[in-house]
Amino acid sequence: MQEGTMFIPTSLLTIIFFVVFGVYLISSAIRILKEYERAVVFRLGRVIPVKGPGLVLIWPIIDKMVKVSMRTVTMDVPPQDIITRDNITVKVNAVIYFRPLDPIRAVTEVEDFYYATSQIAQTSLRSILGQSQLDELLTNREQLNADLQKVIDTQTEPWGVKVTAVEVKNVDLPSEMLRAIARQAEAERERRAKVINAEGEYQAAAKLTEAASIITQHPEALQLRYLQTLREISSEGNSTTLFPIPIDLFRPFFREHKE
Repeated sequence: MQEGTMFIPTSLLTIIFFVVFGVYLISSAIRILKEYERAVVFRLGRVIPVKGPGLVLIWPIIDKMVKVSMRTVTMDVPPQDIITRDNITVKVNAVIYFRPLDPIRAVTEVEDFYYATSQIAQTSLRSILGQSQLDELLTNREQLNADLQKVIDTQTEPWGVKVTAVEVKNVDLPSEMLRAIARQAEAERERRAKVINAEGEYQAAAKLTEAASIITQHPEALQLRYLQTLREISSEGNSTTLFPIPIDLFRPFFREHKE
C-alpha cells in the first residue's frame, strides 16, 4: 500500500451501505397525504383498502401508491361545432364540474378519468344540443344543462366519478344569423307597439261610447260639458274665440219655420 493512501475497512463500507439503504426504505415507506387526498395502493399488483389522509405507511418495492384528489374539478369543454335540429351551425363551449367519489374505481376502471370525462363531455355536448332548436338553445339553458349533467353523470358513474353540474357558457352564431335575429327582434317590437296602440284605441273608443251613453240618458251633462269648454277657451287669452253652440238651441226656430 502506498504511503498517504486512506484505507476504509470493508465493514465500515457495509455499515454505510445499510444505513443509506435503511434511510431510503424509511423515506419510501412514509407518505403524508393532505385532507383532500386518498391513496390507492397496489400490493403486488392487487388493490388494498384506500389509505389516507394523514400519515400512510407502505411497503417499499412491493407496494405502488397512486394519489387521487377528492376535490371538485372545474374543466372547460373546448368549443364544439354543433348543427341544431333546424339546421343552423353554431359553436358552443361549456364548463363541467365533477369529482371522484370512489378512488379505487377512478384508478382501476379507466386509464385517466380526467381525460375520459373531458371526452364524454364533448361528445355529449354535440349530441344533446344537436337535438334542440336554436331558440331552445338560446332560451332554455337550464333544462339543457340539466340534461347534459344527467347524461354525462350516467356515463361516468361506473368510474366512480360524480358530475355535479354542467353549464353552457357561450353560443357563437354566424353573422348572417345575428342579423336575422336582430330583424326578428325589431319586427317583434313593432308588433308589440301596434298591439299596444290598438288596445289604447279600443279602450278610448269604449270610454267614448260610455260617455255618449251617459249624455244620451242625461242631457244636462252636455250643458255642463259646454260650460266647461267655454271656461277652458276663455282662460287661453286668444284674440279670436269660437263658441260652440249646441244645435238643440235652434230646433224651436226650425219648428216655427215649418209651421
